Parts: sequence; structure tokens; C-alpha cells
Amino acid sequence: MHPISDRLESCLLYLITPAAPPAGALDDFLPRVLEAGVDMVQLREKHLEAGLLMPYCEIARRRSDEFGALFIVNDRVDVAIAAGADGVHLGQEDLPYIYARDQMGPDRLIGRSTHSRAQLNASAGSGADYCAVGPIYATPTKPGRPAVGEELVSYAAEHSNLPVFAIGGINASNIGSVIAAGARRACVVRALTESSDPAGVATRLKRELSEASGP
Repeated sequence: MHPISDRLESCLLYLITPAAPPAGALDDFLPRVLEAGVDMVQLREKHLEAGLLMPYCEIARRRSDEFGALFIVNDRVDVAIAAGADGVHLGQEDLPYIYARDQMGPDRLIGRSTHSRAQLNASAGSGADYCAVGPIYATPTKPGRPAVGEELVSYAAEHSNLPVFAIGGINASNIGSVIAAGARRACVVRALTESSDPAGVATRLKRELSEASGP
């Protein structure tokens, strides 16, 4: 097994899912999209206490291992450690990187959400392992957060030395535009979790990202 950081380099399609996605029970939903090409799974559940979140983490960890994907926990460093996750994803207002790294140790991933050039540049110098850039398009997943547009994707492609995942309202109908702006990796939420054919959509998204990334 490659070190986690090496595995991150090959990740193109990153799913962020609630514990109970509309597309079906987590234990049934994840194998469908993982087999279809999802490389990373982030469990994002803002309102569950740790004890209630752990059973879903156990499902995500087991299914990610089954398909060779990385498993990330949103926000909660304590839960990520307890669940044996590959990493944690932090927003700009979450635990500062230095404290998260002290708790997570050197061998697990820390991702950071960024919404501007300044935040992207700061994350690149902070020691974070990857960044999510967005929201590219307006999305109800981030109410009140204005879309940053494709320009920030282009800036990230030119200036960031980290793996960068475009995020925010990305789906099968606009992935081509995001790729044209410079994205080679993407995070998706509703495109899969609310789809009537999540496996088919995941296959299409992964194919387009793979073709853009080259051999």
C-alpha cells in the first residue's frame, strides 16, 4: 500500500456525503459510486454528536477500504482519529492547522477549504496536504456563500503546488467548463447523493477528469 500522500496524488473524484444520502442508505450507496470511480469519500455531518456519527464512519471506512479509496472526516479531528480515517477536512473557521496536525500526526491528510486567492496561497504555505477551491457555482450545500466562479480554478491551476479540488455545484453538465478552466480534480455532493443514477454520473465525471489529466 502506498503512503496516503502518494495515494492522494492519483485522486481525481472526491465525494462529500451526508450520513444518510438521499440516493440510498450509506452502506448501499457507497459501493455503487466507489466502484464507478470515486477516489475519496468525505463524511460530512455537521449536527451529529460523535457517538452517533461513529457508526457511519465505520461504514465509510469499511467501504473505502474495500475499493481502495481514501476516507476523510469533515471538521472533526477527534472523530477522524477515533475512526481511523485517512484525514480530516477543515474549513477556514475550524481548528487551526497547527493544532490539527499536532493531533493527527504526520502521516494523515489535512485538507482545507479555500474561497479566495489569499486563502489558497495561505493554505499552500500552511502545510495542508490539499485544498478545495470554491464554491465554483452557487450551491445550497453552502447557503450564504457566494460563488467564486471559474477564475479561482484557473488561478489555482497556475499557482498552487498542492492537489486542488474544485467544489461547489459541479455536476455532469458543467464539469467540462470546470476542466476547461484548469481543474483536474473535483469534489461533488448533490451530483451523486441526489442522483437517480449515481454510478452512471460518477463514471462520467471520472472519465472526463481522467481524460483531462492525461496518462
